[in-house]
Amino acid sequence: MADAAPQPFFSIEKIYVKDLSLELPNAPQIFLEQQAPQVEVQLANAANPLPQANLYEVALTVTVTAKAGDKTFFLAEAAQAGIFTIRDVPAQDLEPILNIACPNILFPYAREAVADLIMRGGFPPVHLAPVNFEAMYAQRQQQQAGNGGGRIEIAH
Repeated sequence: MADAAPQPFFSIEKIYVKDLSLELPNAPQIFLEQQAPQVEVQLANAANPLPQANLYEVALTVTVTAKAGDKTFFLAEAAQAGIFTIRDVPAQDLEPILNIACPNILFPYAREAVADLIMRGGFPPVHLAPVNFEAMYAQRQQQQAGNGGGRIEIAH
């Protein structure tokens, strides 16, 4: 009986908040403003192999900025990260796993961290809409082919 080819393996080792910050540059006056702020959301993700074989760190960074005119209400940023074991995966499948599957796992944690952080800053929570990381990855691939950047903005 011949040895079977190794089966692809994927597992979550750890999910954690890598960075979390909230800035209220115009507090306390901003709480007296009557004008509703415009909210902008930016997403970025990065994947890096770790020194241990088959381990990767993936970090999904969510930046939420609320402004009215030239006044910033708040700037909130959360980098939600995870350590993943990925082995025996065909080379062409590794990048999509790191840029689609892993951010899909991290997003609900980042979404909760951002909503909680903004609420603790004295504002109503911002609930992020679901994100299609597959479309985001395809867009980034097109941008890189045309030498574009790797940060994706989402109108909110």
